[in-house]
Amino acid sequence: MNILSPSILSADFGRLREQIQGLKDGGAQCVHFDVMDGHFVKEISFGEPVLRDVRKMTDLDLDVHLMVTNPEEHISRFAQGGADIITFHYEVMPGGNGAYGGTRDPEQAAAEVQRLAEEIHYLGLKAGVSLKPRTPVEEMAALMPHIDLILVMSVEPGFGGQKYMPQSTERIRALRALADQYNPALHIEVDGGIKLDNVREVLDAGADMIVAGSAVLGGDDVREKTQSFMEALA
Repeated sequence: MNILSPSILSADFGRLREQIQGLKDGGAQCVHFDVMDGHFVKEISFGEPVLRDVRKMTDLDLDVHLMVTNPEEHISRFAQGGADIITFHYEVMPGGNGAYGGTRDPEQAAAEVQRLAEEIHYLGLKAGVSLKPRTPVEEMAALMPHIDLILVMSVEPGFGGQKYMPQSTERIRALRALADQYNPALHIEVDGGIKLDNVREVLDAGADMIVAGSAVLGGDDVREKTQSFMEALA
């Protein structure tokens, strides 16, 4: 079954409880929670105290995306705050992809991913790894047996409202082929620029979790927009 995880980065926080209820009434299974630290990405969003408040508002799964340089320092706090899924970025792993000028060492990065995934699993949560648009998808093969999902960024992470990068479709297709070989149960989640007019392309490429922000939570009629996405995901 395909999963919709709308991002509250695009929500009206003055009406947050109402909008989250609209997501549930429309059939969404998750709430996507983007954590930005002002370092890995330029913007700063919100942290674990906000997650605790969101947890009180809904029983939907909370899908936490850590866009931070030091995920190991935040995992336990977000778990305590009510997260169901925690995803961290491959690029910040030691040797991940040289994003900060470090030595590129995929084996070292894979070992660190496995360590953090084991910690997340120990806390009873699902573990995910996210990759930016230029990170080689081939390096995900070694990670797949240890994680529950890969989050493909189809825009450069940092802010909402960007256009979907067309080259992402082939990246999704390549990841699905690798997942079929190494971990067929792996979810492939996609985040960035997904709207009703391109969601089918993303699903047909092999994604089964969709993050949508402004396309669902921008403006009014959240329930109706969510329903329209769920129909497209059916």
